[in-house]
Amino acid sequence: MKIQQIRNATLVVEYAGKKFLIDPMLAVKGTYPPFPNSVRQDQNNPLVSLPTSIENIINVDTVIVTHLHLDHFDEVAKDVLPKDIKMFVQIEDDAIEVRKAGFQNVEVLQEDTVFEEIKLIKTKGEHGRGEIVKLAGLVCGVVFKHQTEKTLYVAGDTVWYDGVKEELDTHKPEIIVVNGGDNQFLEGCSLVMGKDDIYEVHKAAPNAKIISVHMEAVNHWTLSREELKSFIHEKGISSNVLVPEDGELYTL
Repeated sequence: MKIQQIRNATLVVEYAGKKFLIDPMLAVKGTYPPFPNSVRQDQNNPLVSLPTSIENIINVDTVIVTHLHLDHFDEVAKDVLPKDIKMFVQIEDDAIEVRKAGFQNVEVLQEDTVFEEIKLIKTKGEHGRGEIVKLAGLVCGVVFKHQTEKTLYVAGDTVWYDGVKEELDTHKPEIIVVNGGDNQFLEGCSLVMGKDDIYEVHKAAPNAKIISVHMEAVNHWTLSREELKSFIHEKGISSNVLVPEDGELYTL
């Protein structure tokens, strides 16, 4: 498989001969106002430019949108993606919204979804801890399975909690993508994984390769790539945890 980090949570995954675009945020740098009640109120989102052309990014077979927050499915993605492309979403409410944007081929992920002989399994997630979870809303991840590929788990916008451990124990993925920017508001806890969460993922799946994305691209991030690299070096797990730059491509 090939996994390319585009920007934030946006990935292009080539798996069993098919290309998936995950959580497309495709606007030019600085298009949207900063997320409120958080750091860097003087910086518009996204904070960084796309590393390649939109034409390259959307040249895919299908799109997976784990939830409808702006930094996972933005107005530019709605405009530029072909309206007949296959779209997978987490729940029927999201499907309704995506159809309203003009997309004609929308399917809700299940635990036994199949796309071109690739099994797509919707997984649980919690977009934060405590009261913020209700405000953040429902999210999901996806496990990819095919007889010719390693099992891939794209965890989505979730912190470490029992549900993630259950998914790891159930599916035993060899490749794990986590959203690891430790994004936060000024009040409340982490919305996605921080370095300690990522370490818990490693301890639960010590033989897996972990790729940390969703970093340094929207204003409320609090964990930098350099800090995470220093942490994993101190823990002696640098060979297990990869921290890609935008545009970086892994063949796994």
